[in-house]
Amino acid sequence: MADYLDNVQKWLTGDFDPETKTRIVELRTEDPTALEDAFYKNLEFGTGGLRGLMGVGTNRMNQYTVGMATQGLANYILRRCGLSGSPQRQEPSVCISYDSRLRSKEFARIAADVMSANGIRVWIFDNIRPTPEMSYAVRLKGAVAGIMITASHNPKEYNGYKVSWSDGGQVTAPVDAEIVAEVARVTDPSMVRFQPEDGVGAPVELMGKDVDELYLRDLLSLRLSPEASARHGDIKFVYTPLHGCGVRLVPEILKRAGFPNVIHVPEQDVSDGHFPTVVSPNPEEPAALKMALDRAEETGADIVIGTDPDADRMGIAVRDNEGRMVLFNGNQTASLLTYYILSRRAELGTLGEGKYVVKTIVTTELITDICRHFGVPVYNVLTGFKYIAEVVKRHEATGEFICGGEESYGFNVGQFVRDKDAQVSVLMVAECAAWAADRGLTLYQLMQEVYEKFGYRKEALVNVVRKGISGAQEIRDMMTAYRENPPQDLCGSPVTKVIDYLEPEKTGQPKSNVLQFFDEAGDVVSVRPSGTEPKIKFYFGAKGADADGKIARLKAQFA
Repeated sequence: MADYLDNVQKWLTGDFDPETKTRIVELRTEDPTALEDAFYKNLEFGTGGLRGLMGVGTNRMNQYTVGMATQGLANYILRRCGLSGSPQRQEPSVCISYDSRLRSKEFARIAADVMSANGIRVWIFDNIRPTPEMSYAVRLKGAVAGIMITASHNPKEYNGYKVSWSDGGQVTAPVDAEIVAEVARVTDPSMVRFQPEDGVGAPVELMGKDVDELYLRDLLSLRLSPEASARHGDIKFVYTPLHGCGVRLVPEILKRAGFPNVIHVPEQDVSDGHFPTVVSPNPEEPAALKMALDRAEETGADIVIGTDPDADRMGIAVRDNEGRMVLFNGNQTASLLTYYILSRRAELGTLGEGKYVVKTIVTTELITDICRHFGVPVYNVLTGFKYIAEVVKRHEATGEFICGGEESYGFNVGQFVRDKDAQVSVLMVAECAAWAADRGLTLYQLMQEVYEKFGYRKEALVNVVRKGISGAQEIRDMMTAYRENPPQDLCGSPVTKVIDYLEPEKTGQPKSNVLQFFDEAGDVVSVRPSGTEPKIKFYFGAKGADADGKIARLKAQFA
């Protein structure tokens, strides 16, 4: 109790703006519980950066916590660039972008000011831009790091601060832990250099349409079927950015690729951090795409596409054989695009030595089967697109990344961007539809063809919530029990392989509290506690004609 009240008192008596102090007094009077939550700890800067509720306090996203995070990152960049005794010499510089969330522009500007005040050159976008374009810009400008102000698909009350490194990928070991440690040393806003001491900071330069054009040019260079696209340019798409920044580039890339029939959802084209037309701006959730689906019924559109606020993830819906719109999940979309890209490259004769695909360990094994068919290696990595980017970085000089994805609706193609990218994913969906149409198929029918060739698969995710201290202990006990007494079968099929990711010497992956069980029939169950929420996650994957039934039985067996 005393600790949080000490923090409150420091903010009330310290050099904080009057509006912040007024809000603290209001909370103290009107909502003491909220006040305690806002000050009982510092908002943690983790390996992925910051993410939290916006508001006053040490445990909130605000101008002071953003400034402190940026000062820590600046200190690390200066040390790495040789300006603080390191032998490594590189001009200190960052690229900054932000999405449509509330206060995103303000936080981006604060980050730019702090970096400039610390002598670090800044390139910042002149308006909202997608996360993947920030990744692209880091590589384009040769920057040391990138900052993206976004909380992805979280509710409107949240914002976040995501850090990428010089390869354009999100930071990974050892850089991630080193940045976390440096940020932790900035314990008070008074330690932040918000303004340059001599009144002249490093340059802050705007990026805009110049970078857009280069980004679009490079993504469009990845096209595989321009002739088919020209033949089927009449395919009708409904597109929604869900009030995010995808509206700036997704319709444009479709039109430049030869697909002018892009039908908008006007209410959702408005870039608004209140997300007024949806409960959650998450394309994984069917409710988020309802207005787009309704628009498709009004207009007779063939395909519905939705992107999240920072336009790195994409959800789609297609028409089935009866003309009804059906939603594809992330596993289906990633499998379909992988099948299209490998098939088309095989036709073009551009599959060969050094080409590879990457997926996360909890993403469908259907991608593994597809890659095996085409003789293309597939790398499995831990959950998180940063690990996909890490593989690309590791093989940059010796191989070519074809594509890769994860079950949570993230996909990427080519090496220009080192993060999931909804823009290039939309481009590939459109091309895939045109290529399928050349063969007299819809996307739905092409997905059925994939199942016929490689076997039907069904995936499901179940989150088991266990709150509080007792819940955390229960989750630990569950993981211990699975390690000491792993299941002997999955739905009656013998377990043939168990992978424990706490054993990096065996997995070749970073140490992670994840277990996987594989059976004789091709089914798989992955178990991992959430790193940020009081839950344990069960990823189920079943193969065969009875895959739907097996999913139900696996849920009963485990969750």
